[in-house]
Amino acid sequence: MDRKKLYIETYGCQMNVSDTEVIFSIMARNGYDRTEDISQADVILANTCSIRDNAEQRIYGRIDQFAREKKQRGDVLVGIVGCMAERLKEALLDTGKVDIVAGPDAYRNLPVLVEAARPGHPQIDVMLSHEETYADISPVRLDKNGVSAFVSIMRGCNNVCSYCVVPYTRGAERSRDPRTIVREVCDLHAAGYKEVTLLGQNVDSYFWKSEEGTVDFADLLSLVADVSPELRVRFSTSHPKDISDKLIETMASRDNICRCIHLPVQSGSNRMLEKMRRRYTREWYLDRVAKIRKEMPDCAITTDVIAGFCSETEEDHKDTLSIMEEVGYDYAYMFQYSERPGTLAARNYPDDVPPEVKTRRLNEIIELQNRLGLESNKRDVGKTFKVLVEGPSKRSADELCGRASNNKMCVFPDKIHRPGDYAMVEVLSCTSATLICKLV
Repeated sequence: MDRKKLYIETYGCQMNVSDTEVIFSIMARNGYDRTEDISQADVILANTCSIRDNAEQRIYGRIDQFAREKKQRGDVLVGIVGCMAERLKEALLDTGKVDIVAGPDAYRNLPVLVEAARPGHPQIDVMLSHEETYADISPVRLDKNGVSAFVSIMRGCNNVCSYCVVPYTRGAERSRDPRTIVREVCDLHAAGYKEVTLLGQNVDSYFWKSEEGTVDFADLLSLVADVSPELRVRFSTSHPKDISDKLIETMASRDNICRCIHLPVQSGSNRMLEKMRRRYTREWYLDRVAKIRKEMPDCAITTDVIAGFCSETEEDHKDTLSIMEEVGYDYAYMFQYSERPGTLAARNYPDDVPPEVKTRRLNEIIELQNRLGLESNKRDVGKTFKVLVEGPSKRSADELCGRASNNKMCVFPDKIHRPGDYAMVEVLSCTSATLICKLV
C-alpha cells in the first residue's frame, strides 16, 4: 500500500514547532510521510497560534490558498490544528474550507479524524486533557542540521494572565515524567545532537511527584545537564514570579547550561502588571535580575514587552522604557496589545488606548531596544566565546555561523569546522544583531 503525503505549516512559538514534530511522528505510524511540497500533499495542516489577532488573520489567508489547492486536486484534505483550532472550534468548519479541526491535546486522534473526513463530513476534536503530554511519542525532528532540538517538558498554563489566551487553548498545566525527558535527551545526544532546548509555557513551574520523591525545574535541569558535558542545555520560557534562587544557582554551577534567560517583563509599571495579572512587581522583577547578574555576570537576559495595554498611560509607558534601560536587555520581542476574545482583559477592560498611540509607543520601545541591543553587543567586542557551529552564514559561503552560550549569533570565516562542532572565536566588531568574529 502506497504511503500518503502530509504537509504541515507551523506558525507561532517553539512549542508549536515541537507539536508539529509530534504530529509527524503520529501520522508516520499511520501511513503518512512528510513532504515539503504542498502540491504533493494528500493532507494539508496548519499548526496555528492565537496569541495575536494578526497571527489568526494570516491563517485565514492561508486557508483560502489551501482551498484553491483542494479545488485543483479534489481529494486533498485541509486541517487546522493547535491553538486557533481550540479557540474557534466549529467556526473554522463553518468556512466550508476546512475538513479537520484538532486542538493541541487531540493529536493522537488525528489519524482517525483524517480517515473519517470527507466532503460534507468534516471532523472536529478539541477536547482538552489534564494528562496528555505526548511523553511516549518520539518526535520527527524538523531541524535541518541535526545540531539543536526542542524537548517539551510540560504543557498548558495555570497563570491566566489577563491578556493571554494560552490557558484557554492549551489547558491546565501538567508536567512530563522526568525519566521520559532524560531518555529523550539521551537519545538526541546519541544521535549526534549538541544542544537541547527545554520547552514549556512556564518552565519554572515544572514539578513532578512520584513515590521516589519530587523533581522541580532546577532538579530537571541538573538531570539533563548531566547527560553529557558536551551537550548544551537551554530552556524557554521563565516566568518572573517563579524563577528561584535554586534555579539561578543551578545554572551558574554548570558550564553546559547556557547563559541566557528569557524573562518576559511585559510592562515596567506596577499598575499595568497588576492589571495584567502577572503576579509580580517591578521591584520583584529587578531583584530577580540582580540575582542573575550576581551569580552569572555573563548571562544574557531577553524579554517580551507589550505596548498599549488597557488604560496604559504615558507614565506607565515611561515606566516600561525605564525598566528596559535599567535591565539593559540583550534582545526583546515587542508587540502592540491585541485583544483576544475570551480572555479576562477582553471581558473586563476596554481596549481604550488609540491605535496610533500604541504604534507610537511600540516604535519608541523598538528604538530603545535597538540601541540597548547594539550596546550589549559592543560590550562583547574583544571577548572570546565558545560557539556551537550551526552552518554557513547567510552572507557568505566562506563564513560559518553559530551561537555563543549567551545565544548571540556569531559569524566568522572558517573552512575547518562543520555543523555540530564547537569553535573558539574572538569578537572583532558587531551589528545590532550579530557578532563579527575570527577563529582563535
